[in-house]
Amino acid sequence: MEGNFEETNKLPELKLDAKQAQGFLSFFKTLPNDSRAVRFFDRKDYYTAHGENSVFIAQTYYHTTTALRQIGSGANALSSVSISKNMFETIVRDLLLERNDHTVELYEGSGSNWRLVKAGSPGNIGSFEDVLFANNEMQDTPVVVSLFLSFQESRCVVGMAYVDLTRRVLGLAEFLDDSRFTNLESSLVAIGAKECIFPAESGKSNECKSLYESLERCGVMTTERSRQEFKGRDLESDLKRLVKGNIEPVRDLISGFELATPALGALLSFSELLSDEGNYGNFTIRRYDISGFMRLDSAAMRALNVMESKTDANKNFSLFGLMNRTCTAGMGKRLLHMWLKQPLVDLNEITMRLDIVQCFVEEAGLRQDLRQHLKRISDVERLVRSLERRRGGLQHIIKLYQSTIRLPFIKTSLQQYTGEFSSLISKRYIKRLEALSDADHLGKFIDLVEYSVDLDQLENGEYMISSSYDATLSSLKDQKKLLEQQIHELHKKTAIELDLPVDKALKLDKAAQYGHVFRITKKEEPKIRKKLTTQFLVLETRKDGVKFTNTKLKKLGDQYQSVVDDYKSCQKELVDRVVQTVASFSEVFEELAGMLSEMDVLLSFADLAASCPTPYCRPEVTSSDVGDIVLEGSRHPCVEAQDWVNFIPNDCRLMRGESWFQIITGPNMGGKSTFIRQVGVTVLMAQVGSFVPCDKASVSIRDCIFARVGAGDCQLRGVSTFMQEMLETASILKGATDKSLIIIDELGRGTSTYDGFGLAWAICEHLVQVKKAPTLFATHFHELTALAQANSEVAGNTVGVANFHVSAHIDTESRKLTMLYKVEPGACDQSFGIHVAEFANFPEIVVALAREKAAELEDFSPPSIVINNEESGKRKSREDDAEEVSRGAARAHKFLKEFAEMPLDKMELKDSLKRLHELKEELEKDDVGCHWLKQFL
Repeated sequence: MEGNFEETNKLPELKLDAKQAQGFLSFFKTLPNDSRAVRFFDRKDYYTAHGENSVFIAQTYYHTTTALRQIGSGANALSSVSISKNMFETIVRDLLLERNDHTVELYEGSGSNWRLVKAGSPGNIGSFEDVLFANNEMQDTPVVVSLFLSFQESRCVVGMAYVDLTRRVLGLAEFLDDSRFTNLESSLVAIGAKECIFPAESGKSNECKSLYESLERCGVMTTERSRQEFKGRDLESDLKRLVKGNIEPVRDLISGFELATPALGALLSFSELLSDEGNYGNFTIRRYDISGFMRLDSAAMRALNVMESKTDANKNFSLFGLMNRTCTAGMGKRLLHMWLKQPLVDLNEITMRLDIVQCFVEEAGLRQDLRQHLKRISDVERLVRSLERRRGGLQHIIKLYQSTIRLPFIKTSLQQYTGEFSSLISKRYIKRLEALSDADHLGKFIDLVEYSVDLDQLENGEYMISSSYDATLSSLKDQKKLLEQQIHELHKKTAIELDLPVDKALKLDKAAQYGHVFRITKKEEPKIRKKLTTQFLVLETRKDGVKFTNTKLKKLGDQYQSVVDDYKSCQKELVDRVVQTVASFSEVFEELAGMLSEMDVLLSFADLAASCPTPYCRPEVTSSDVGDIVLEGSRHPCVEAQDWVNFIPNDCRLMRGESWFQIITGPNMGGKSTFIRQVGVTVLMAQVGSFVPCDKASVSIRDCIFARVGAGDCQLRGVSTFMQEMLETASILKGATDKSLIIIDELGRGTSTYDGFGLAWAICEHLVQVKKAPTLFATHFHELTALAQANSEVAGNTVGVANFHVSAHIDTESRKLTMLYKVEPGACDQSFGIHVAEFANFPEIVVALAREKAAELEDFSPPSIVINNEESGKRKSREDDAEEVSRGAARAHKFLKEFAEMPLDKMELKDSLKRLHELKEELEKDDVGCHWLKQFL
């Protein structure tokens, strides 16, 4: 919430007299206690918040408590904060779109009489849409989910229902899940859930503790509801009102569910869909198939940086930010959001998308033309929804009209393409555009708008019904025009009678209080004072002149105002009628919005693929049962897009029976993590239907990507690094299949070396022998590389374990380490941790002693290093005398202890260097006669 510091200097003044304050205090005490609710009170020109809410807002958004004021005094004093309209919009956007821990309530009224007029939560933002998206695009579609669970021994049956208010879709699903709710988590990610409701008693059971953790990982707000709300009774009659079309298919659909129907019943009650008649007959209902898309859990979404984060330095840090080159006002952006959370698993669908992207990549002229046309397309989805809910007006209709008249230009551009995929383009877009634009569909809409709306007035910024549309409106317009003419004639006649120039001296004004009046300057007033007092009625004398009228002007003015009021009333009735008529075109506009959004996203993919310094390639995609994952010249799309990066491409060959399971070793900062992530990102991009950052790519479709990279502590939940590692790995072991892709980075580092290595080995063996999924396993446990040999000796092995390493170069003389960022076959035969310590400018003596200790523990001496891929030294024979080694080690430990006890944080730099020099000199004196100690000095 940067940039709001200045707001505290221009806070609206809290204007309440004693009586108003007392009345409000008595009302505020009656409000129920709800720690999640942030309540705002509309004071017409500004808003206020009170009590704990005011402190929260002052600290979170104003970053100071000096913004707080007091209402009342003594024990009844109530802390308050005033909020400008712009700041109110900012706070509500953050609470409902960014956070997942608060609901929002808005009250209107005065004194002790206030009423709740709007209520919203992260999954149910409908009543606040006018505030949230008045000046901003809707980037994501908020979805609220309802769950009803049944536990059976170690398994759980999940009944799930969800509602997407933007697309007006109801969804139902039932599926088995494990104790980690692996399937549920990937479903919540796929549908973009923002809020989840479930029976209040469920949260108290031990089985549901992991449900809370799963919802928390997905950033979903949890809301408990009474168990009585979870019932399927009357559901059919409710859906009959909400769902468009025949009720028979709906009845057949819900009869196939046992747990999802009570979940849907609670959801309809929570979202209050039936209380808004604008929803009637506008929803569709469908079965949600959890196997219909690639599954991605929250850990994979984070590891692959799929969605934007507040901490991103620029938009290219996330896959969404990089790929979002959409042109339409919000529609394409929302569809891209959904596609990245729902990669395809159907080969035909993937191929279709890739064909269209290839067409747009090869035809730069077509791509640029279409993007220029799409820039003029409004957010059709939201406009139609506003009209359906009777919240829209002529302005919404005009935007739809302006979007619709662009369609012939889009169709013409598409028809000019005659290349390889012309039949697909014709079937997918041209024929559908023709069907939507014919005289019975959007052609009829265009005729309606051109006939009913006064398009000439648009240049003046006015949205008016054309007078020719209705006989009454036409008659009223004629009357208005006649009265205007009579008033102007009276103006001229009066000027002649008073002997004053028209408009220069005698002006005709229209005042809010008096209607039409004459006005003269105070300078002219003495000339006609006598006539003013005898023939006219003086209304007002001010600095800008004298306002007066007479019987004729007042009569004409009253008649004119009456006609204007009738005209406005007739306009409003006609606008409502036109809005209702346009709303009947909603299905046509929904299909149009879906088609234009799809075209927008695929054009975005093509623009990215063609405009990168190193162009992307079309991946060859095969079904999950056949083919390998082979990426030649693979790059990480987000990393290479950074200005300061000169990316070094690498090959990845996950081959069945040869290198289906890859163990990758090498130094820290050598590129292991980037390499394994870029493989996951590339597979995801291919299954979304995009070209990929490779020279050549072949991808076997995966049903899921599991990623465990870089776990951190979560002290608020009492979860250590190691525990977090184990929980995420448990999800992989339970949920992965042979058709998944598994990415694991540094497993086992959160515990002791022996425990960590043992776990890593056991997990690898399980993945190889049981799961048999393609896996990239980056590790520092070099001993794991022996798994390749052990696996090759197992009869009938179909996986294939291979070792790879990220290469590094060590200069013979300077011993300096240079990262080469190349992934090459074979195991890395050493750790580079000590070299990395040198990068961090460790004292030379400490680095030297570390080398010796590593040599003792691993029977591995400093000269035994790989230089230019050739072994330049052999293992050092241990010829040092045992007593000498013991004495030298004791002296070295004494040095390290004294060094560690130095209060470096309190010492000046020159003093610490001086003390270190003294310690070193003392050590050098003691190395006489001790070969073991002397060799390092």
